[in-house]
Amino acid sequence: MIPHPVLSHRYARSEERQGYVKELFDQGAKHYDPVVGWGFLGTGAHYRRTAQSRHGLKPGMQHLDVACGTGLVAVAASQVLGGDSTITCVEPSDGMLAVAREKLPNARFVQSRAESMPVEGEAYDFLTVGYALRHFADLEATFREFHRVLKPGGRVLIMEATRPAGRIGSALFRLYFGVIYPFFVRLFTRSRKAEEMMVYFWETMDTCVRPEAVVSALKAAGFRDAERIPLMGIFSEYAAVKA
Repeated sequence: MIPHPVLSHRYARSEERQGYVKELFDQGAKHYDPVVGWGFLGTGAHYRRTAQSRHGLKPGMQHLDVACGTGLVAVAASQVLGGDSTITCVEPSDGMLAVAREKLPNARFVQSRAESMPVEGEAYDFLTVGYALRHFADLEATFREFHRVLKPGGRVLIMEATRPAGRIGSALFRLYFGVIYPFFVRLFTRSRKAEEMMVYFWETMDTCVRPEAVVSALKAAGFRDAERIPLMGIFSEYAAVKA
């Protein structure tokens, strides 16, 4: 199951998606943290920490952060865990990894796509994805890989932004993420690639499969208690447990 259809104005074939996304993130990495910080009104760090705690992250756990980006979710996890020595970060972008490594000196870093990760099976207690579900090539293949690397009883938490189903909510979502946010990113960073990255985020949110399809894909991969928890009408927490 692909998370969204081919965006032909960005790349011609689905096989070209990963290369396009990697290049975009490599070039936009240095701008990512500040634009995400003010774009979410400074609330992101608190939310990432409390969300992981609510879903069962505890000191002593082995934590795997998939598509870690610049390490924002992993840094929040380290505050719950009491350090970063039990954290493994997986990310395909060189630029994003370079930023993340500076924040997490004791963490393990693996440069890889999510669909086939060179990490041990049944090795992790808790797995997170922060706003990157839309960038995977195949959701069911990715979730099967998540199932493989988690210990029995291990938990997965996927945080994502979701376009509202209603007309008014959808229109406001589009206005902010599709127009206002990219405009100010370009204004403040003077970076065309940073602006393009934010526009691409909107385009993938707009065309992403709906929440029920994500939950179904988690169940198909072997997870139990799979559910979507909506927040403020525009955010989603997808949670599941390996039996």
